[in-house]
Amino acid sequence: MKKPSSKAAGKSQPPPVPSNAGNAPISAVLSRIGTFRPSLGPVGQRIADFIINHPSEVVHMSVSEVADRTCSSEGSVVGLCKSLGASGFQQIKIALAQEIVQPVQFIHEDLKQHDTIGSTIRKIFQSNVQTLHDTQAALDPNAMEKAVKLIREARRIEIYGIGSAATIAEDAHYRMLRIGLDVKVVVDSHVQAISASLTGPGVAVLTVSHSGSTHETVLATRLAKEAGAATICITNFGKSPIQAYADVLLFTMARETNFRTEAMTSRLAQLAIIDALIACLALSEYDKSVKTLRHTFDVLSLKRY
Repeated sequence: MKKPSSKAAGKSQPPPVPSNAGNAPISAVLSRIGTFRPSLGPVGQRIADFIINHPSEVVHMSVSEVADRTCSSEGSVVGLCKSLGASGFQQIKIALAQEIVQPVQFIHEDLKQHDTIGSTIRKIFQSNVQTLHDTQAALDPNAMEKAVKLIREARRIEIYGIGSAATIAEDAHYRMLRIGLDVKVVVDSHVQAISASLTGPGVAVLTVSHSGSTHETVLATRLAKEAGAATICITNFGKSPIQAYADVLLFTMARETNFRTEAMTSRLAQLAIIDALIACLALSEYDKSVKTLRHTFDVLSLKRY
C-alpha cells in the first residue's frame, strides 16, 4: 500500500507534549501510549495499537518496518515517539526492551459485573500500585526542579482545583502552610477567575486537574498566565488544553475505567506528586523548613488533649 505523503502524515500527527530534557530515559512506554491513544488521529492510533500489541517485535524493527506494518509514514512513527516524550524511535525501542523484560508486570483491569469481592479488591489495589509506579516513571525531575524554583522565588502561591481535584488542592495548601509558605487555595470557580486575573509577576499558581480539560481550571490558569504569574500544572499524561498555559507540567499516569471515573488512582498519583513537591521544597530551604515545621507542630499540639 502506498504510504501517505509527508504533508498528509503531518496532519495526522498530534502536537508534541513536553518531553524529558535532552535524551533522559523514559519509562512506562506502554502506559504512556495507552493514555495518549484517545487523543490521536486514525494513523496515530494505528501505530499506537501496533506498538501496544507487538512490543516484542517492535524492539527488533526499524522505523521503516513499523511504518510499513501500520500503513503510515516514518514521520508519523517518529512524531508519535516524540509526543510520548522520547527523542525518537530508537529511544522508544530501548525503553520497550527494558519494560518487557521486567519480572513483574501489573495489568490494568476494568471491573466486571460478576467480579467477586476478592477479585475486585485485587484489581483496585493493583491498579493503584500500577498508577504510582507509572507516575514515578513519567514524572520529570527537571520539571520538578523548575517547579520548586518558581515556587521558592514567588512572593506568594495560589492553588486551584475543582471537583475531585479540590481536595488535592486543599491538601497541597495545608502542606505548604506547614513549611511556612505564603499560600492560599481557591476551589470556587468564580473566585478562581477573579483571583487568577489579579495575580501578576511574582505569583506562582499551582493547578490540579486530572483531565486538563475542565473549563474552570483551564480558564483560571490562562488568566493567571496572561497576568504574568508562573504557572505549574499537575495533570494526567496526554494532550489537554491546560498545557498551553502551563510553564511547568508535572504528569501523573492514571487510567480511569468504566466503573472508576473520578477514581482514587488519579488522586493517589496527584497526592504522590504533592508529597514529592513538598519534600523538595522543604529540602531546598532545610533549616527554615525544619524550624517552621517544629513551630507549627507545637501550635497543633494545642489542639490535642
